Amino acid sequence: MPHWIHESLPPAVFLMGPTASGKTELALYLVERLPLEIVSVDSAQVYRGMDIGTAKPRPEVLARAPHRLLDIRDPAESYSAAEFRADALEAMEQISAAGRVPLLVGGTGLYFRALRYGLSDLPPADPALRARLEQEASTQGWGHLHRRLAKVDPLAAARIHPNDPQRIQRALEVWALTGRPLSEQQKGSGKSVLPYRVLSLVRAPRDREILRARIAARFRTMLEQGFEQEVRHLLARGVLSPLLPSLRSVGYRQMVQYLLGAGDYACMVEQGIVATRRLAKRQFTWLRAEPTARWLHDENGDVAAVAYQWVSDWLNGELE
Repeated sequence: MPHWIHESLPPAVFLMGPTASGKTELALYLVERLPLEIVSVDSAQVYRGMDIGTAKPRPEVLARAPHRLLDIRDPAESYSAAEFRADALEAMEQISAAGRVPLLVGGTGLYFRALRYGLSDLPPADPALRARLEQEASTQGWGHLHRRLAKVDPLAAARIHPNDPQRIQRALEVWALTGRPLSEQQKGSGKSVLPYRVLSLVRAPRDREILRARIAARFRTMLEQGFEQEVRHLLARGVLSPLLPSLRSVGYRQMVQYLLGAGDYACMVEQGIVATRRLAKRQFTWLRAEPTARWLHDENGDVAAVAYQWVSDWLNGELE
């Protein structure tokens, strides 16, 4: 009988990593050999119709290993970290009740942190304030607003890229509504509030150049698979604004700008690859801050076999 059945808290496995690091392939290997079930931790894959640009698992993969929390929102809707936490906890409870172990797979650090450590009591969105910030950005640029953020919340500004309007807007909104920096309000106790025992794994090559090459190759593969047509179809609906969180996702933002007349095709490709590499860099930053994570480096041999052994031993109480 597995050791974890006797533990007071049920087990869960986090499989994290930067974009294009091979998380999906590794997750598929694990669920076919261990009593695991996948819960997606990806802020873009929650949207229906956004398949190619999010590298969403293909139907044949999902037939072998179903993923929870895919395709649960229309691109015209928003989806918050708080909503993810509630949905993920519900999915995990169902998986545990069925005698299996949740395997949470993805690269959205905010979602992993929200799930494990909870969320600060931040104010809800203020549509009027957001409209004013967007109007200011349309005339003076998001770089201007990022510089303003650096004055009132330098820690948040250091974490947020000047070309990330959604997060700049939210940080300024929180400051305006509360008078306190977002970075200060996001500081938690550092103690898990998740009612699960967690084994954290990180899949990533040690050599960053390997990942950079993978990112470029994957973006070009997405284009070959019809990424442009996917975004054209989304825009043709007529109800999607480039300011929506869904279309601000990395890759989609650059494709939308191109389709709206900003720059040529080659420029879009280069910008898409650069933006994805910047995303991976930010992901590495938060992954390095995970003190208990075990790293799976491609250069260290058979990553799948090592991950299998770690998870198996952990479930049997042979790995701390």
